[in-house]
Amino acid sequence: MSVAEPGAPPPITPARRWAITFSVMMVTVMQVLDTSVTNVALPHMQGSLSAGLEEMSWVITSYLAANAVIIPATGWLSARFGRQRFFLICTVLFTVSSFLSGIAPTLEFLVVMRILQGLGGGPVIPMAQAIMWEIFPLRMRGTAMAVWGGGIMLAPILGPTVGGWLADNWSWRWIFYINLPIGLVGFVMVSVFLFDNPFVKKPRGIDLAGLVLMVLGFGFLQLVLDLGEKNDWFDSTFIIGLLILAVCAIAAFLIREMMAAEPILDLTVFNDRNFAVGTMCIALIGLGFNSSVLLVALYTQKILAYDAWNAGLVLAPGGLGTMISLMISGRLVARTDQRFMLIGGCLLSAVATTMMTNLTLGMDYWSLAWPRFLQGFAMGFVFPPLQTLTLATIRLERLGNATSAYNVVRNVAGSIGVALATTLLVRRSQEHQNTLVAHLNVWNADTAERLKRWTDHFVSQGTDTYTANRRALAMLYRSTVEQAQVMAYVDDFWLISLVFIAVLPLIPFMRRVRTEQNERARERPGRVEALPEPDNSPIAPERGRD
Repeated sequence: MSVAEPGAPPPITPARRWAITFSVMMVTVMQVLDTSVTNVALPHMQGSLSAGLEEMSWVITSYLAANAVIIPATGWLSARFGRQRFFLICTVLFTVSSFLSGIAPTLEFLVVMRILQGLGGGPVIPMAQAIMWEIFPLRMRGTAMAVWGGGIMLAPILGPTVGGWLADNWSWRWIFYINLPIGLVGFVMVSVFLFDNPFVKKPRGIDLAGLVLMVLGFGFLQLVLDLGEKNDWFDSTFIIGLLILAVCAIAAFLIREMMAAEPILDLTVFNDRNFAVGTMCIALIGLGFNSSVLLVALYTQKILAYDAWNAGLVLAPGGLGTMISLMISGRLVARTDQRFMLIGGCLLSAVATTMMTNLTLGMDYWSLAWPRFLQGFAMGFVFPPLQTLTLATIRLERLGNATSAYNVVRNVAGSIGVALATTLLVRRSQEHQNTLVAHLNVWNADTAERLKRWTDHFVSQGTDTYTANRRALAMLYRSTVEQAQVMAYVDDFWLISLVFIAVLPLIPFMRRVRTEQNERARERPGRVEALPEPDNSPIAPERGRD
């Protein structure tokens, strides 16, 4: 008869494992749903609150900035307050601020509530990842992450479509009210089933200097990325000032965290080779994936003139593809070399992004929906193996801190990707427009024929010949501008496909994790969560230990 060692985690029944999974999944879905649903309702909020478009951007920016400053401290806060208590605090804060956002009488009040939403929602995903990683052994994690990820994928599928329908037919306020029943059920389930991590030591003090530097550094950086394009980047002294403050604060924060006895964000997790390389991979993948989703949304609404509902229907197949592939990859991740799965996922993502370069002004729905489905399918073979490779060699007591650092890198890279994509879109569009206009010749036979058709069209509408000719020239210029914009989108998608290709050289530097080694490691409480296999695989770049 075996006796549990001191400090060992309490035995978890399969039923409780899945109850915890659905509990944290419900709260996570609420957070992801609110992130995706707000974008489509901004025009409705603008009219209701009598605000300008630039003012309304603070509804998004405030939430992202709050996310950026709270995520790095997730591991420390979870250890300080206890995992279950902190998860409940986040759930209550997000749910209550959602209700207050719904009844917001002014824009200023709404922005403050969105900040509270960001503070409550930011820690949810890294905490959920750490919880799932702890309660499931490696042989079951693939299936667990597939179920959890499938639930999470409902948010980007339902968010733009349901959010657009609610805003069009009821009120934008209902996009916040729908969080109330989800938050209530999630709170009850987390209260009943979740427990604190037995390996984590409670911090004795507060690294106040590190906390202040973290808030300032990541907050300023998020503002630079959100406001840079609107203020013409480095032509603006305001953006330059914010960037200098961000760089100085983040540098001071990193130095402080390396010297502090109990840091807010423990940077020593980057000493683990798998984790260090894995965070580099997720940075590139987050940059490429976030920017590609944004570009598809912009192209459908700005170029093809889709409304919010139909733009959401174009994005939805991506989530459906991820749900399908998660069911496959979840079974493979513990049985095959995770590095080969990751290579296949990145290659398929590059192919899907390359397919998106075939843009035209008259393309149909399926020409966009199919590449989106393929990219979503590819992501199902990217995220599970990458998380396995990145986190499986981290000790249990440091897992919360590791998932925080992992998500910080992913979020910052995603924000950088969005900023780069929009900036390149504007700059390349201007360059293509100048080139096309310079080569536009009204004496060219094809150009003259097009002008004649437009002139005849306006004359048939009752316009005099002179005015019809001027309008024809305007339409020709408009067509040139549209074509320049299409070419700019194509350039962006080509660059994104190269970003996915750039992940491939990094993958061989990670070491595969085997199920049996992971199970032996779990039997030693508080020790290493998983061990890498010996470097005898053909994909390994070197032999022996680091």
